[in-house]
Amino acid sequence: MELIDQIKKYVESLPAEFKENRGVYEFKQVVAERKVLLSKQRLEYSAKFRIDDSQKVLRFTEMLRESGSGLSTGGVGGGSPGFGFKVTVTKGWAGKDETIIQQSNLLGKKYDYKFDSKKIRSKFEDMAKSAGYEFKYQLTAKGL
Repeated sequence: MELIDQIKKYVESLPAEFKENRGVYEFKQVVAERKVLLSKQRLEYSAKFRIDDSQKVLRFTEMLRESGSGLSTGGVGGGSPGFGFKVTVTKGWAGKDETIIQQSNLLGKKYDYKFDSKKIRSKFEDMAKSAGYEFKYQLTAKGL
């Protein structure tokens, strides 16, 4: 079985959305959600990777992303008075294992969830190595 087929099978076992764009694969899964008054906040894990068959390398990066939507009041900072709908997105690419763990711990105070990004990353590394590929973890998606 080819490496990409193994990965697709693994990602299908997760509650994740999987897509490909010009050789870069990405999968996302919602880790936690919370509702506060008239707003909804969501925490999502996202991983991107590229398989270079000629050099036998799998390049991998991941992040936690927080987004929210809901009603907001106007009039602050020069905005119009009244109420409106607001969408916010906060991104944070995790550079090192400690960074994503620290980010997860920080967000764990805000959300109630149990998620282990290290388990997913280790599984990708194991699949790459068993297929004869080198696994390279990258700080960002740039250069994938």
